[in-house]
Amino acid sequence: MTSESTFINLMRALATDPSARSLLDDCAVISVGAENLILTHDMMAEGVHWLSNADPADVAWKLVASNLSDLASKGARPLGVLLGFMLGEDAWDRAFAAGLQTALVHFDVPLLGGDTVANRGDKRALGLTAIGAATYTPVPARSGARPGDMVYLTGTLGDALAGFELIEAGFDEVGPLANAYNRPEPRLTEGQLLAPLVHAMMDISDGLLIDAERLASASKVEIGIDLARVPLSPSYISYRGDALESRMQAASWGDDYQLLFTAAPEIDLPIAATQVGDVREGTGLSLYDAERRIALPPSLGYQH
Repeated sequence: MTSESTFINLMRALATDPSARSLLDDCAVISVGAENLILTHDMMAEGVHWLSNADPADVAWKLVASNLSDLASKGARPLGVLLGFMLGEDAWDRAFAAGLQTALVHFDVPLLGGDTVANRGDKRALGLTAIGAATYTPVPARSGARPGDMVYLTGTLGDALAGFELIEAGFDEVGPLANAYNRPEPRLTEGQLLAPLVHAMMDISDGLLIDAERLASASKVEIGIDLARVPLSPSYISYRGDALESRMQAASWGDDYQLLFTAAPEIDLPIAATQVGDVREGTGLSLYDAERRIALPPSLGYQH
C-alpha cells in the first residue's frame, strides 16, 4: 500500500496553484476579491476512524467536527459543508442523517449539497468538504513559526485515546472520555481570536508530536516539545496516570482536535492555552522531559 506521505508528494507535483499552499497546510486558501475562502476535505473510514458498532450519530458528528477543526486552525468562520455519503443499511443511514442534523445545528453550519454512492463492500467510507471565510488576513499557516516563538496548545491531550480504549473494551458508560473520542469540539472561537496574533497554527488530529514535526518542517525550524508540560485532564490521569509513558502516549495518539500554535513570548493570549515548547534555529522535532532531552518514540503519531 502506498504510504500517506508518498501519495501526498505525488499530489504536491499537481497542486501548483498558490491557493493549495503546496499541500503543507490544513486547508486551501482562495482569494475572491477582498475575501479569502478556506476549503478543507476530510474522509473517515469504518474500521479506521470509527468502530463498526459505533453509533451512526457519533460518526456524523465526528465527520463534521474534524473538518471544522481544520477551519478553526485558519481562524475561519464556517459557511457550509458538502457531504459525500456511501449508502447502506436503511436504519444506519437514517440514524446518521439524524446525527448530522444535530451536529449542523450545534455548530450552526448549513449543509449545501454533496453526492451519494452505493456501497458494494462491507465497509463504509464518508467524506465532507467544509467551506469557511477567513476572519483575519493574512490567514494563519503552518509555515510561519519563528525562532524565539513559544509553542502553545489549547485544551488537554489524551482523552480521546482513553475514550477509544474504554469503548473498544466494551464499557457502555465512560463519560467525558467517550465524548472526547466520539464528539470532539473544534476550537472555532479560539482560532478566530488567535488568528491576528499567531505566527503559525494548525489543529491536532494525528498527535501532538507528529503534527509539531509537520509544523517544524513547513516553517523550516526546530520545535522542542516538553512532555512534562503536556496538559492532561483529571479523567485521563485517573485512568492512565501521569507518568512519562502516559504523557508520551497522549502526545502521540491523535483525535484530540486541539489547536497547536506559535506566538512571540510577549504576546498576551486572549484564550487559555498551555506552553508546551519553543521554536529554535534548526530543523525537525526535539523532545524533552523537563530539562532532560529524550529520544523520539518509534511512532510520532497516526499515519495512514
